[in-house]
Amino acid sequence: LCDASPLSRETTPMADSSFDIVSSVDLQEVKNAIAQATKEIQTRYDLKNSSSSVELTGEELLLTSSDEFKLKAVREVLEQRLVKRNVPLKALTFETIESALGGTVRQKVTLQKGIPTDKAREIVKVIKGTKLKVQAAIQGDQLRVSGKNKDDLQAVMQVLKTTDLGIDMQFTNRR
Repeated sequence: LCDASPLSRETTPMADSSFDIVSSVDLQEVKNAIAQATKEIQTRYDLKNSSSSVELTGEELLLTSSDEFKLKAVREVLEQRLVKRNVPLKALTFETIESALGGTVRQKVTLQKGIPTDKAREIVKVIKGTKLKVQAAIQGDQLRVSGKNKDDLQAVMQVLKTTDLGIDMQFTNRR
């Protein structure tokens, strides 16, 4: 009878474990939060008839209102709704408040998509500072961290969770 062929035996050492560090926002949750915020804005006594609104266009939100005080109230309502829907506020970049037509004010809010290169370098520096036997590679707008020991990878995740880098991060694709 025939023996198992020598090709079927694995000759490579155990593969490295890895995970990806990404930064993304669930747009459906953002849309749901905007819908809830809009309902509240329309019914709140201090915001009624103030032409306040929250609009989503692509990866950007636009907050508008009749004055800065009401715009801040709109922002608070939106932030409360986003938090309830588990959308991290770190993923939002609020730009400066500017005057718009008809004496109104507006504020653009950018949704974070991907990890900026400067932040990616900062993350790599933090990972190297742990002195663990892992490698971090920047791949476009995400990072891949790999190593032989899964405990080292878990330790890196813990360090990154406790380090405030000013951006929201998710750990995905664990292998």
